[in-house]
Amino acid sequence: MTVRKAWVVGGALVGGGLSFVMLLVVGVYVVAGNLLHSATSGSRGLAKGAVPAAYKSLVQQWGNLCPALTPALLAAQLYQESGWNPTVVSPADARGIAQFIPGTWATHGIDGNGDGKRDIWDPNDAIPSAASYDCELAKDVKGVPGNVSDNMLAAYNAGADRVIRAGGVPSISETQNYVKRIRSLEQSFAAPVSRLDPTRQAAGAIAFAQSKLGTPYLWGGEGSAAQGGRFDCSGLTQAAYAKVGITLPRVANDQYNAGPHPSRDQLLPGDLVFFSTDRSDSRAIHHVGIYVGGGYMIDAPRTGAVIRFDPIDLPDYFGATRVTADGAKALPTTV
Repeated sequence: MTVRKAWVVGGALVGGGLSFVMLLVVGVYVVAGNLLHSATSGSRGLAKGAVPAAYKSLVQQWGNLCPALTPALLAAQLYQESGWNPTVVSPADARGIAQFIPGTWATHGIDGNGDGKRDIWDPNDAIPSAASYDCELAKDVKGVPGNVSDNMLAAYNAGADRVIRAGGVPSISETQNYVKRIRSLEQSFAAPVSRLDPTRQAAGAIAFAQSKLGTPYLWGGEGSAAQGGRFDCSGLTQAAYAKVGITLPRVANDQYNAGPHPSRDQLLPGDLVFFSTDRSDSRAIHHVGIYVGGGYMIDAPRTGAVIRFDPIDLPDYFGATRVTADGAKALPTTV
């Protein structure tokens, strides 16, 4: 379908006011509610493209090093620590993709690729070392009551001794928040194993986006008065979910990690849909829209265009995210 035809269809939808889209949302959610009873998004596999292709095999292999660890959990930690940047250095001198402090590296770094060197900057060593360190901690707290993965993460943040003394995740807000944040991010990197719960704020986000139909696109636009209320693609999706109390990152490739990832045949209105120049790498995402059903999204496409309805089935379609409040809160502030 051409863009012109898509706009004609969009115009018909606009002419129907909110009724068409809102009825679609309600109808789909009623059906979805009848299907969802024991849904889970956990898995030992990885969501398509969530981990950059250069690191996917490492994360998949080493993420299964011990029962307390999964590839998605390992990916969540790495993303939280470095945003997949193998050269980053923190103010505390944590280094590389896994953000090891040199002293910790000296004790826990391993030669992951067997080249005879333990290089803190080499993801082929740092990613296996992160997994190995996690599993060492899991072993240290294996006799502690509670969820073994939660206790492992708590030990990573606060130390195994504190977890042992507390008999589980200690009552330290930083540690409790760390565990919650990583477990929420884990859902964004995991390949779903069954249908996902719908996002309850979806209808409000769609209503906001629909109210902006016909608004001219502005690169970098966030809808401010100084910008004439104009948006770019991720500015629109960010504003739409801000309207319902969910804070998303500013750029599209970071918004991808704000929740689990439904397959194309499980899309529901309100899901964010993404498009990438590299269909194996979420960091190459260049466009995002809000799915409204029937194979269409509301999006701010490009300079010279307006916010409109467009089809999602395009050659660079990458995938989708079902935004959750916990998923959005878990995202690192800088990646």
